Amino acid sequence: MTRRGRGSTGPSRPSALPQGTYDPSRPVRELPDGRMVVAFHGDDDRRRVFDISRLPLPGWHQPLAAAVAERTGPGGGLRTFSAATTGWGAQSRLVKFLASLPQPPTSPDQLTPDHLEAFHDHRAKTTPTTALRDLGEARMLFTLTSLRDKVTAEVLDHIQRRLPTPRAPEPATAAPDAENPRGGEKRLTSGYSDGELERLLAALRADAAKVRDRIRAGEDLLRRFRADPLALDERDRVLGRMLERMAVTGQVPTPAAVRPSPFCPERQELAGQLFLRLRDLSPLMMLQAALSERNGETIKELPVRHRVLEDRAVELVIVKRRRGARRWFETVTWEIGAPGRELHTPGGFYLLLLELTARSRQRCTSSLLWSVWRNGHGAGLGVADDHYAPFQDSLSCTSVLPTVWAANRSRPLLADPQPSIGADGASPVTAAPGLPLQVSFNRIKTSMEVRRTKRMDGHLPSAAKSNTMQVLFRNYLSGDPVITSWAEEVLGEALVDAEQAARRAHEQAAQAAGGGPRVLPGPGDADALTEGGLDADTARQAAEGRIDTGWTACADHDRHPLTQQPCQVTFLDCFHCGNCLVTRDHLPRLLGLLDALAQRRRELSDEVWWQRYGPAWVAIRQDILVKFTPAELQRARTEQPHDALLDLVENPWELP
Repeated sequence: MTRRGRGSTGPSRPSALPQGTYDPSRPVRELPDGRMVVAFHGDDDRRRVFDISRLPLPGWHQPLAAAVAERTGPGGGLRTFSAATTGWGAQSRLVKFLASLPQPPTSPDQLTPDHLEAFHDHRAKTTPTTALRDLGEARMLFTLTSLRDKVTAEVLDHIQRRLPTPRAPEPATAAPDAENPRGGEKRLTSGYSDGELERLLAALRADAAKVRDRIRAGEDLLRRFRADPLALDERDRVLGRMLERMAVTGQVPTPAAVRPSPFCPERQELAGQLFLRLRDLSPLMMLQAALSERNGETIKELPVRHRVLEDRAVELVIVKRRRGARRWFETVTWEIGAPGRELHTPGGFYLLLLELTARSRQRCTSSLLWSVWRNGHGAGLGVADDHYAPFQDSLSCTSVLPTVWAANRSRPLLADPQPSIGADGASPVTAAPGLPLQVSFNRIKTSMEVRRTKRMDGHLPSAAKSNTMQVLFRNYLSGDPVITSWAEEVLGEALVDAEQAARRAHEQAAQAAGGGPRVLPGPGDADALTEGGLDADTARQAAEGRIDTGWTACADHDRHPLTQQPCQVTFLDCFHCGNCLVTRDHLPRLLGLLDALAQRRRELSDEVWWQRYGPAWVAIRQDILVKFTPAELQRARTEQPHDALLDLVENPWELP
C-alpha cells in the first residue's frame, strides 16, 4: 500500500489495500500446555486473558470459551477491562456453583431451570446486592449464539423471564462516633453548598499552585545549572547536579548527608522537584474534574493527543463510558484563557498538566495524560525508581484518595455548620461545629452540574452537557438539597411575580372598564340596593335576580363602560367591569367558583393558570370577599352549589 493522502482514491480508482491477507488473531486459544484461554482487548485499549481451564466442569469449557469470546468481543456488550472482569466474575461464579451441586450438569444441555433458581437463591442469601446482576449476566450468556443452541428450550424460556425488581437498599446508617458525631449515613453523594464548593475549589487551586511552582522552580534551577554552573552558589550547584542526573536517567539519587534507605523521605522531596508524584494526583485530578465538569473516570483517561486552536482553546477526544456501543468517544473544546489563569480554565489547566507530567511520560511512553514517579521499593518492584501511568491498565488506583487528601491538609476543609436540634425538637439556637468535608469525584460532579443548571436558569436542555436531560435530573439534580432550595426560591419568586402580574392586569382592566366591581355587602333586597346607590329599576331587577350573570349581576348589559356597546366579554371578565354588582346573595356561587379555580390549578401549569384565571382570582380574593364578614362567608359556604358553571364560560378546546 503506497498511495496515501488526498487524491489517492476516486471514481474507478480502487482503494489501496495492504499487501497479503489479513488473518486476525482468534480470541479463543489453546496453549501448548493444554490450557484454553480467551484473549480480551477492549475499547479502552486494556487487555486481559481469561483462563477457561481453571474452571470446573470440563464439558462446559469449549462452549463457554466461545460465549465469553463473543460476549467480550467487538460486537459484545463487555468492551472495557472493568466490564469484562465483572462479567467474567459472574460467569465463573455460575460454573463453580453448578459444580458444587450433588448432581452437577456436566454439559450445557443438562442445565435445567431448577439449577438457575438454585443459583439465584444462593446468591440472594450470600450477596443479595449482586444476585440479580449475576442472573442478568447469565441471561446474556445463554442467549448468545455460542450457547443458545446447546441449552434446552426450558432454560431459554426461564432465563428470559422478567427479573424481579430490586428493592431500594436501606440507607447505611451508623451510630454517632468520633468520625461521625451525628451518626446517620456515612458517605454523602449530594453536591456541596455554595460555601463548601468555594472553599474546596480554593483549596484545590492552592495545592495545584504549590505543585506547579515546585516543578517550575526545579526546571528553572536545572536550566540555570546547564547554562552556567559556576554562576550558582554551592547549595544550588549541588542540587542542580542531582537534578541533571534525574533529568538524564530518570533515577532519583539519595541526597548527601542523608542515610541511604529504600524509603528515604528526602528522595520523595527531591523527586518532586522534576516529577509529579502519586500524592500530587488527588488535588490535580479533582481540580480538572471541577473545571471541565466531567466525572472521575473521564479525567483518569485524559489523552496526551490534542490540538491547540489559535492559542484560544484546546481540542481533544475524551472517553465517556456507559453510553452504549461505539458511543464512548467525544470531541471537546476547552478554553485556554489568559496567561496566568490556567488554574481557572479547563484548557489552560490541561496544558499545565501536560507540562508537569512530561518527564515521567517520556520514561513510560504512555498515551494517557497522567504519568508519575513512584518509589519502586514501596511498590514491591525491586528497583528504586519507577515512572508509570497509574491508569494505563486499570482505572483503580488506591493512591488517589480524595478523602485522605482533605484530611491531611494543614488547613482542614470543613463542611457547613449544622444546626443543633434539642431533644424536644425546639428551634436551634446554636450551630454545631463544622465536620470534616467529605470529598469525592461524585460530589464534585454533582456540584458542577447543579451550578451549571442554576446558571442556565433551570433549562434542562441547555444544562445537559455530558448526559441526557433524564440522567441529569435523575442522578444529579433530583433530591439534591442545593438545587431543591434554589428551585423553591425560584418558584416562590415566580409565584409572587405571577400574582403581582395578575394584580396589575386586574387593576388595568378595572380602570379601563369603569373601576371594577361594585360590592354591596348588605342584604340583596331592593331597598338596600337603592340605598347602595342603584336606581330603583336596577335595584328591583337585581333583587329579583333578573340581571344576574354567571356569578354576579350586571347593572347595564347593553352598555359596556369601555366600548359603550352591548357587552361581549366572558363572565370571568365581569370582575374587572364597573357594571359588575356583587351582593351577599352572590357569595355561595363565588365561593364555588374559587373551589373550581383551585381544582384547575392542580390540572394546569402555574403559567397557564395565572394567565387565564389569575386576574379573576385576584379580584374575588382581594376586592370582593374582603368586604364581607367571616360569619357571612361561613354561612355562604353552607349554601355553596355543587356546580360552579366554570365549564360553560370556556371553549371546549381550552379545557384541561
